[in-house]
Amino acid sequence: MALHIENAHPADKAAVISLLQQGNLVTDDLPGDLPDFVIAKEQGTYVGVAGIERFGPIALLRSVAVDPRYQGKKVGTRLVGQLLEIAKSVGLAELYLITTTADRYFERHGFRVVSRQDVPVVIQQTQQFSNLCPSSAIVMKRMVNQKEV
Repeated sequence: MALHIENAHPADKAAVISLLQQGNLVTDDLPGDLPDFVIAKEQGTYVGVAGIERFGPIALLRSVAVDPRYQGKKVGTRLVGQLLEIAKSVGLAELYLITTTADRYFERHGFRVVSRQDVPVVIQQTQQFSNLCPSSAIVMKRMVNQKEV
């Protein structure tokens, strides 16, 4: 598989939405210009997407989706790895995510479950946290540039 990962551009938005809808992920608050989003392609076909939303030294990892035909082929792992490298390179301290189904997957990437009350206010105020994801969703955190204490 000749997988290519690149930064997403506004022209990729329709393909990104399609991938997110296949994964039953929210698209209502997707930023128009897709900053800090990466896409995976194989021979020009969109096969995966992932993004982060930055809020100063912390960010929300979101929109990790892989075409069902490419699941189990490490596409998601490569996308998340790419975003972790971006997070390190721009000096982020913490990444948060919200999931209803993939907590075990993200544990393999160093994320740990945290209480919703312990999430920074700026993340609590995102549409993902406050409206779009159910209150039963699991919130996870990963330290980026320092060790967890």
